[in-house]
Amino acid sequence: MKRKLLWVLMGTLFGHGAIAQVDPDALQQWKDQKYSMFIHFGIYSQLGGVWDGKNIDRGLSEQIQAHAGIYSDTYAAVADDFNPTKWNPDSIALLAKNAGMKSIVITSKHHDGFCMFDASNTDFDIVDATPYKRDIVKELANACRAQGLKFGLYFSLIDWHYPQASPISSHNSDYITPEHHQYNMQQVTDLLTHYGPISELWFDMGSMSKQQSIEMRALVHRLQPNCMIGSRIGNNRGDFDVMGDNQEPDYIIGVPWQSPASFFDETWGYRSWQVRTGKQEKFKEKLTSLIRVASRGGNYLLNIGPKGDGSVVDYERDVLLMIGDWLKNNGEAIYGTQPDPFHVPFGWGSITTKGNTIYLHLLNMPHKNVVLLPGLKGKVGKAYSLHGQTKVKASATDDGVVLEIPDVVFKQDVIPVVALEMPQGYTVPPINILAVNNTPVLLGSGNAFHYYSTSGVDYNTRLRSTVKEAFTLAPTQSGAYSARVYYSSEESGKTMLLHLNGKPLELKLENGQKMKIPNDRATLSFGKIYLAGPMYAGIDGANGDPRKVDSSLTWPSGSRFKWEPKADWHNGHTYWLPAKQMNAYYVLQQVHAEMAQNVLVRFTGGDGLMVFLNGEKAISTNNLNKVDSLSHTVMLPLQKGNNQILVKVFNNFHKKVPVNIDFNIPQEGYVLTLRDLQLEKDHYFPVSWELSHPETPHENLGFVNLFVEVAPKK
Repeated sequence: MKRKLLWVLMGTLFGHGAIAQVDPDALQQWKDQKYSMFIHFGIYSQLGGVWDGKNIDRGLSEQIQAHAGIYSDTYAAVADDFNPTKWNPDSIALLAKNAGMKSIVITSKHHDGFCMFDASNTDFDIVDATPYKRDIVKELANACRAQGLKFGLYFSLIDWHYPQASPISSHNSDYITPEHHQYNMQQVTDLLTHYGPISELWFDMGSMSKQQSIEMRALVHRLQPNCMIGSRIGNNRGDFDVMGDNQEPDYIIGVPWQSPASFFDETWGYRSWQVRTGKQEKFKEKLTSLIRVASRGGNYLLNIGPKGDGSVVDYERDVLLMIGDWLKNNGEAIYGTQPDPFHVPFGWGSITTKGNTIYLHLLNMPHKNVVLLPGLKGKVGKAYSLHGQTKVKASATDDGVVLEIPDVVFKQDVIPVVALEMPQGYTVPPINILAVNNTPVLLGSGNAFHYYSTSGVDYNTRLRSTVKEAFTLAPTQSGAYSARVYYSSEESGKTMLLHLNGKPLELKLENGQKMKIPNDRATLSFGKIYLAGPMYAGIDGANGDPRKVDSSLTWPSGSRFKWEPKADWHNGHTYWLPAKQMNAYYVLQQVHAEMAQNVLVRFTGGDGLMVFLNGEKAISTNNLNKVDSLSHTVMLPLQKGNNQILVKVFNNFHKKVPVNIDFNIPQEGYVLTLRDLQLEKDHYFPVSWELSHPETPHENLGFVNLFVEVAPKK
């Protein structure tokens, strides 16, 4: 949300967390892989998405026990017939290698609790409960090592077979009992002790306590210090951020990350009746995803679901080999690359880089076969297609470097790649350029370039977190500039790491000079408070369009929920509402302002809080410590006339959820004056900030109302 900030005018991509970090070399090796195989294989594969003669089209086939309503003992008996004699770990590893994949991650245990390894604390495993009686995980681990592949493990934190675990739920973010936690810890110990080096541990679902996540992380890194941990361990304890299933972010992530993808959105495990598109179409779809993920700096984890007999579905094998053939010619543009440095969308495709080479992935034919790389500067060297080595004309112009792509290049590959060499290095325009002239410039969340991660207790309470904000100042004249940091009680006590032209400054947000915010609450008039809910909801987003809210209509539009006027509710009072897990209430209020002004308002919510002003999001938070209530102070830029405030309060861990909209709070902020900045005309001056020594690399900045003012000295 853009903020007018009248009160201001009038008055490493992530830090070193408190949690121990993995070795930088091991982290870089993991990041350089870019492309890996995911395998969902278990006794659910034997069923193939069918139960009692019926195709089970509800939910994912690897979760058929839940979606088909199968009794636990009946489902356990499926293991009696699970005999995957066509499973060949050497062939699987060779397939991954020929597909261009650098590692394999297999389901050691999925939600059904069946272990594909020889577990020490249950007989519900591949060795003891099936006629196969061979350790799938161990044999695949050995096969991967023989092929020079890294080996990782998926591990479900929930377990539908273990008696002391939470029962099956609709959401899978289930409480992990103390007994279940110890059970999981023992199985993870087995996996990290008897199966050789594990490159990554891919936890999934469940809702561990903060202490449980800390203990699990400590166990993993004690047994294998360089085993990368996925973020679904919960409570921000992962080494890398795992996107939502089949999610390709269109924003910049400031921590290591991975995109898990299935061949089909409907399932990860084998589904015998799956409808499949043509191989060429699927090949291009998955290759495009790999390129996009790599161009944004992530790793791509593509899943296969073997049949119950252990064989790989021909369709999936063939598509993987098609991608592998493409990578034989173009792999240098994927492996070990850096993300697109331009940070602008290109209609023709995506970019990766390595050293002094820029790779253009031509997903679409550019207009007149011409590509402009805007603002690119440096000595232009050779340009050529990777497949075929066809020469491409590249020329430096005032606007950047122009490449003219010959028609033949588009016939060489389904997605051709052109390499542009810049032998003496190159520069591109920096991010988020803001002109600095004779007037003050305000730097804040509203005009920042954001670097993101994900923060939350579990999968269903995670939110996108901002871990860094950045700007590039472009002064129009040389001279001294004052620099002041303005903040509110919301940010007070935090320590920011402020980077000014490459120089770090640790700044504690305390003892700032107090200043009154120039507003007049007497000019505000408040309408009725309306309530809608409770309704089933996730923590993120709104159930309806926050730009289209009318107290006379249902919310969301077309639902059964009506806005109920709360005649006895008043601003500044906290009201407690009964709520179940994954429930949300919405509160609506009109505020009329006789003049445009910035007003500090304190909002109170529970496990999640979202505030919208006139349809635009002002704040979105979760409740990492699961306290009964959380309050946040937000600077709202009220416009002259009517303003609509919409508040969403979300519950996940409690039986009641609080709500309060309080305007009657001190209207004051604080200012810290920094040393003068020396800016030079026509020389960029980068500015960025992050938290100093955050508890974890995924922690949200929380700089809701913070701004830095840069102004020329008079």
